Amino acid sequence: MSGIPSVAVVILNWNGRKFLEDFLPSVCRSTYENLELYVADNASTDDSVKFVREHFPAVKIIQNSTNNGFAGGYNEALQHVHADIYVLLNQDVEVEPGWIEPVVALMRRDHHIAACQPKLRAYYNKPEFEYAGAAGGWMDILGYTFCRGRILYTTETDEGQYDDEQDIFWATGAALFIRSSCYHEVGGFDADFFAHMEEVDLCWRLKRAGYRICYCPQSIVYHVGGGSLPQGNPRKVYLNFRNNLMMLWKNLHPHDRWIVLFQRFFLDVLAAVKSLVAGKPKDMTAIYRAYVDYLRWRRKYTGEKHPLPQKKLLGMTGVFHGIMIWRYYFLNRKTFRTLEKE
Repeated sequence: MSGIPSVAVVILNWNGRKFLEDFLPSVCRSTYENLELYVADNASTDDSVKFVREHFPAVKIIQNSTNNGFAGGYNEALQHVHADIYVLLNQDVEVEPGWIEPVVALMRRDHHIAACQPKLRAYYNKPEFEYAGAAGGWMDILGYTFCRGRILYTTETDEGQYDDEQDIFWATGAALFIRSSCYHEVGGFDADFFAHMEEVDLCWRLKRAGYRICYCPQSIVYHVGGGSLPQGNPRKVYLNFRNNLMMLWKNLHPHDRWIVLFQRFFLDVLAAVKSLVAGKPKDMTAIYRAYVDYLRWRRKYTGEKHPLPQKKLLGMTGVFHGIMIWRYYFLNRKTFRTLEKE
C-alpha cells in the first residue's frame, strides 16, 4: 500500500446518532485499501459517541471541546488526522463500497487538483441530483452559487447529462475530497463562517493559489440534506447571506470588489422585500442581520493569514459570465445547460 495515497474519511457529527446509525454502516463498507475512518464529534449532547464506540469499534473518535460549527469543527478535528487525502463527509450521506477509488484516481493523475467531489444525488429520490452539490459547484459574476444539475431550488434528474469530468469552481462540503497539504497550505476553513459557504470560500482560495477543483462523476453518493439546518430556516438564510458577503470581500480582486458588492446590495434589498411580500418577515430580518454582522466583521477583518495571489474572478474555471438569478427568474433558464443560451 506504500504507493497508494492514504485516505481519512472524517465525519463531523453533532447530535447525529440517528444519521450515524443509518449511514455509517455504508461508509464502513468502503473498499479503498489505505483507509481510516473517523467520527469527529462537535460537542454533542446526545449519545452519538457512546453509540459509535459500542457498534463501530474500528472507527476512530475525535472529541472537539466545543461546537464551533462546520468550519471551526473541522479545523479542530483535522489537527488530529494524518493522511494524504481528507474526505470530509456529512453525517447524512450514504455511499457505495467503491466510491473512493475513482476520485483518488482522478486526483492522482494531476497533482494540481487540490479538491474534488463525487456526484451528489438525493437520498430520498435517488435518480435526482441533490441540492448541496449535484454535479459540481459554479459561481456567477456577482457571487451567486449554483451547481450543474441544480439552479436555486430547481434540481434535475440525472440522465447522464453531467457524466463528464470537469473543472468546477467549488466542491461540496457534503463529500469533499481534499489534499491535506493543500488544506493546510491555505489555512483550512475560515472559522468565522461557522457553517454554510465555507467550502466555497476554501475552494476560491485554492484556485487563487493555482490549484484545480474537479468533479468526478464515476463516484456517486446520496445525501439527505438539511440535517442540521433545513431549507427555509431563517438561521440558514442569515448564514448564507452573511457568509457570501464575507467571502466576496475576502476573495474578489480589489478592482472588482466595490462594483460587485454595490450590485449585490440592491439585489439583496430586493430579496428582503420579496421575503416580506411572501409573508416571510423572519427571512427579511435574517437578511438585515446578515448585513449588520457582515459590516461588523469587515471592521475587524485584517486580511488573510495566508496571503494569496489576487486573481480576477472571470479568469477562473467554473464561473458563469452572467447573472444567474436574472436568467433564472426573467428568462426562465431553470437548468444548467440552458443557462448560457442566448
